[in-house]
Amino acid sequence: MSTLATPHAAPLLRESFIELPARERARSLLDAGTFRELLGPFDRIESPWLPLQGVVCQADDGCVIARGTIAGEPAVVAAIESAFQGGSIGEVSGSKIAAALEMALRDCERGKIVRPVVLFETGGVRLQEANLGLAVIAEIQAAIVALRRHVPVVGVIAGMVGCFGGMSLAAALCSYLVVTKQGRLGMNGPEVIEQEAGIDELDASDRRRVWQLIGGEQRVASSLADRLVDDDAEAVRAAVHAAFAQGVPPAHRSEQVDTFLQRLARIDPANVTPESMREVYSAQAAHSQPRKEHA
Repeated sequence: MSTLATPHAAPLLRESFIELPARERARSLLDAGTFRELLGPFDRIESPWLPLQGVVCQADDGCVIARGTIAGEPAVVAAIESAFQGGSIGEVSGSKIAAALEMALRDCERGKIVRPVVLFETGGVRLQEANLGLAVIAEIQAAIVALRRHVPVVGVIAGMVGCFGGMSLAAALCSYLVVTKQGRLGMNGPEVIEQEAGIDELDASDRRRVWQLIGGEQRVASSLADRLVDDDAEAVRAAVHAAFAQGVPPAHRSEQVDTFLQRLARIDPANVTPESMREVYSAQAAHSQPRKEHA
């Protein structure tokens, strides 16, 4: 049988990043052969609270922490598993992420730069551990802010669940945010908005509308994310490499308060559409461009 590739063979070489579990997502971003998991399933660091409420634990609490290298440089990847409790953040999973980032921070402060990546796939705080989850999310956010003074902190939102709640704020604090079209980013998920504000405000079953408002493509177009990639493991990997190659940005999103306040002032709450949001960003971007000097 011939081993020559056919013109139709190339698409089969693509590997969906979204379909990978958290552990394999982390492995795909690290240089081949460098993946080393910290506090893995065999360490059995489980939530002490879920069994009290009749919920079966997962041995890694739905969070994978991996060390290795990215483009030959030391790196740490924190990957949230959407298949466990919707990727919700509890005391253990959140502490693993915060500790991993704080460990990277200590290395950076000693002059050993570690590249941090967070793979967001979460609805936010775990309701069964609400106060503990909120506290540890604050620790994650503080670690990101401290780390990004030394090295870019790269976040990835691929798909299946998206990124909501307090973890959406953590994503917004990242130096660079890589998203796919399938990814979603928002403070509140569409189901929560419908429940609290009514179906007239947002029909959560209208998938096209939901993705038009908070999908990856829209978030890049409205400057809330930095790079849109296809659902392809190699494309995500390349985007993460490119983000680190850019270095620490001159100003992070959370430092551009005046710019975002100006954009908010241009929004008509009675007429919020995907198009109007893009127009606000386009107008603001054009307004902020330096004026050309005439000869």
